[in-house]
Amino acid sequence: MSSQVVTAEEIDVDFLPLIYQYLRCLEKEQTDVARVSQESSQKVLELQRKIQTAREQVRKLPGVEYSGEEQLRRLEALRKQLALKKRLLLKYKTKSEAPH
Repeated sequence: MSSQVVTAEEIDVDFLPLIYQYLRCLEKEQTDVARVSQESSQKVLELQRKIQTAREQVRKLPGVEYSGEEQLRRLEALRKQLALKKRLLLKYKTKSEAPH
């Protein structure tokens, strides 16, 4: 995998279908135990690969290198910047609407 940044929406963490397939495999009639065992092992490997891929992608999310406290500080700073910019935009908008 490349070292590019990913977004949380891009990470595939839909593990339930694989877990469901694994459980269905185990519920099958136990007449051919070797085949069921091989099939269930394959499902477990697929799940492990998907989890590993998700882990690798999570490590690429922006901001994960910061502690929780640092992330909260940065978030608060961004909120303050946003509030300031909104006030400035409103100020300039009301000035431009004023009669000349």
